[in-house]
Amino acid sequence: MLGYDAPRWHALLNDLPAALLIVAVCFDLAAATGKRESLRWAGMWTLWAGVLGGWAAVVAGELAKGSIDHGEAIHELMQQHERQGLVTMSIFTAILAWKMYRRFALARTEELVLRVLSIFGVAGILYTGAAGGKLMFEHAAGIPTKTLEAEVENREAGHQHEPGEAEEHEHGAPADTAKGAHVDPPGTPPHKH
Repeated sequence: MLGYDAPRWHALLNDLPAALLIVAVCFDLAAATGKRESLRWAGMWTLWAGVLGGWAAVVAGELAKGSIDHGEAIHELMQQHERQGLVTMSIFTAILAWKMYRRFALARTEELVLRVLSIFGVAGILYTGAAGGKLMFEHAAGIPTKTLEAEVENREAGHQHEPGEAEEHEHGAPADTAKGAHVDPPGTPPHKH
């Protein structure tokens, strides 16, 4: 749809809900310490948006897992990522459902329990994101094997820099501030510059 396959949809959808859920927790904690009703409602609306978007990311991830080339290492990490994502989204969904069930009139003990749960939810977001990052950046999950093979060949062929470009190549640093020679990312095959 719109030129995107399931892995790209998952990548597109997963960042904003994670940020919204973390911000919802921050709003809730700020509302508790500052006794500001506006922060409480900002947290509620942000929680709503984060939960809806988070489940959209989960659905896209479920569709993606069956459509990417992968071996055993990616498969195990993908299962871990999926499991943690489901647990995390279940935590935030339960928090939202309980707040709605109680019509946002929570006893002090309930608020405390929900805040502790939300902190576990934030830890779950971080853990899920770390596993997703490992899938992408250490295992190239979602990149078709043919594309990956072509990229390996391209990297092995190396490239040449124009005069003065080698100094600027390292993260766009100007020539007078670049530290030493060009540094390639870890795992890059030896090549000439």
